Amino acid sequence: MLETRFKVVFLIVVLLFAAMPIIAILRGTTTTPFEENDSTSQVSLQPIDNSAVTERPIDEEMVLIPAGPFLRGTDVGGLDEGPPREIYLDAFQIDRYEVTNSQYGQFSAATGHRKAGPPSRYAKNVSKMRGVNQPAIYVSWDDAVAYCQWKGRRLPTEAEWEKAMRGTDGRLWPWGNAEQPDGANWARVNDGFEASAPAGSFMADKSPYGVMDGAGNVMEWVDDWYAEGYYKESSERNPQSPEHGVYRTLRGGGYTTTGGDFRLTSRSKMVPDFRDETIGFRCAMSGEKGLDETAIRSEKSIENQSSRGSETRPK
Repeated sequence: MLETRFKVVFLIVVLLFAAMPIIAILRGTTTTPFEENDSTSQVSLQPIDNSAVTERPIDEEMVLIPAGPFLRGTDVGGLDEGPPREIYLDAFQIDRYEVTNSQYGQFSAATGHRKAGPPSRYAKNVSKMRGVNQPAIYVSWDDAVAYCQWKGRRLPTEAEWEKAMRGTDGRLWPWGNAEQPDGANWARVNDGFEASAPAGSFMADKSPYGVMDGAGNVMEWVDDWYAEGYYKESSERNPQSPEHGVYRTLRGGGYTTTGGDFRLTSRSKMVPDFRDETIGFRCAMSGEKGLDETAIRSEKSIENQSSRGSETRPK
């Protein structure tokens, strides 16, 4: 008798478990808040709370990087960071800040290009990274290229990015050559930000030219294909990307960076269609076309900052 009752209970349990998927189908699929906002399952990085809605978007600025030589690479880093060589670049301009959610949102709305965001099932900290002035994330290399072209610009070359962040005195970080754990938005210290910070929040993370957030916040796509030994082979004047490759190059650190050896000379790589919450970008353009007074003032400011950084120049 006891054995019969056990069999009946066991059968009922099995039937209940078997019926659960059917019940779910009959009730319908419950979408996440991200999926409800976008039928293509791309997360819209637009503000949803009142404080973000009232936040004023930062002004879009470009900084002039004057023509001339700079020291590229270092001999105190990884094998792909050297050898250090003096490289000459023509004048160019680069965004003072990483491209923000507000700016990328305007691009997506105007062109119909996919929004800056992941499939919702893979979202992690996106709810903490929707501020209008936080950097646009989950953008592939092609997404970044499309945005820059829409603006009449392009991605910076790897050499341009490094000069814009280091200046001409060979410094390893925006502030000089001594490590400063709280100098940028990293994971090395509790800096008050759970994820990325609004662009320009860390004044120490400011290059001699006035370009912000090169050391931290989010990593940035640049134009070049990645080649480990390219520094030995490239031209000493306006070096361009290798002709082909598997990975595109990423420069700079991000808010998840914890290592103590992440210098402005550090190089990273990733397949170009990869998208992640730690990756953003900024744009550049050749020459001085459209140069404004802000960029001119930034150019003049390099002399004082470079002289301060040279006091701790590596030997």
